[in-house]
Amino acid sequence: MSKKHDAIFDAVLSGINSEQPSLTKDRSSGRFLKRGNAIGEKLSNDLDEKTLFRVDPARCKMWDRHNRNYELLNADNCSDLIEGIQQQGRQEFPAVVRKIHGDENFDYEVICGARRHFAISWLRQNNYPQYKYLIEVRDLSDEEAFRLADIENRDRADISDYERACDYAAAVKLYYDGKQKNMAKRLQVSEAWLSRYLYLAKLPIEIVNAYPNSNDIKELHARTLKPFLSNSEMRERVIAKSIWLRQARESAGEHSTGPWSDSTYVLKSLKTAGLGQVAEAKAKPKKKVFKIENSEHQITCADSGDKIVITLDADLSNDHLKHLFDLFLSERK
Repeated sequence: MSKKHDAIFDAVLSGINSEQPSLTKDRSSGRFLKRGNAIGEKLSNDLDEKTLFRVDPARCKMWDRHNRNYELLNADNCSDLIEGIQQQGRQEFPAVVRKIHGDENFDYEVICGARRHFAISWLRQNNYPQYKYLIEVRDLSDEEAFRLADIENRDRADISDYERACDYAAAVKLYYDGKQKNMAKRLQVSEAWLSRYLYLAKLPIEIVNAYPNSNDIKELHARTLKPFLSNSEMRERVIAKSIWLRQARESAGEHSTGPWSDSTYVLKSLKTAGLGQVAEAKAKPKKKVFKIENSEHQITCADSGDKIVITLDADLSNDHLKHLFDLFLSERK
């Protein structure tokens, strides 16, 4: 019998003497067999033991090279995770962190697990102080940390194409001397696939700002715009349209429902501009209704930016009309 098998059986049989009942009748026999199986798995390298900790999330900060924009996390886009933690009574899957030395404010930096960090932090700040952040501490180089984060998040829909592209663009310079071939080999992806994301990260800032949110920009969008950006005349028109879209959205206000707030419309507009065509959709005018209290009399003012169209009932008396216009004018001041 091999030494491995000797160790297994020694563990199983340790503490058992002839005066004890047989294992087949002993209610605790399952415990001995489980212990033996665990030791066997460890000796055969089938068992990878890890030490996990539950800590205060306030003692953890995001790694500077984390591939998720933590500032964009909120209770809405993390609601599924928050509800899951509440249902389970705890965080089930650990975040991967590295130990920080010489920082009195933090003990760990988070390599993988930003959403879990936000969810636990949010719960603790909203009357659930019993929850703690489950972590696994690893000793990783920056390049290893980058690859680990990429493997964990590559297929996740909640990491945007643009976030991933910017992460890759920084990594190829930091860890692979600017050589896409080396990076693709380490990530085990094709050079063509990686090249598309690196191109996305190179989109002009004017185009990025044309979108209501940079995370709305898809890798397909960059591929679609690439032919226009490689031609100087087309590029100029696309950049001009990008600036117009950003200004239109900002002028309309934060809660605008104009077409420039839709990423599909933004891409279509940029393509149209690149082709030198004019096909501009008009924004829906913002409407404001002014009413006389305890009366059905009212006027409707539709503001489309350069014009205000006022609609009123034909039988509205002069006194009522004057009163409604006074309401309208007082709000415009």
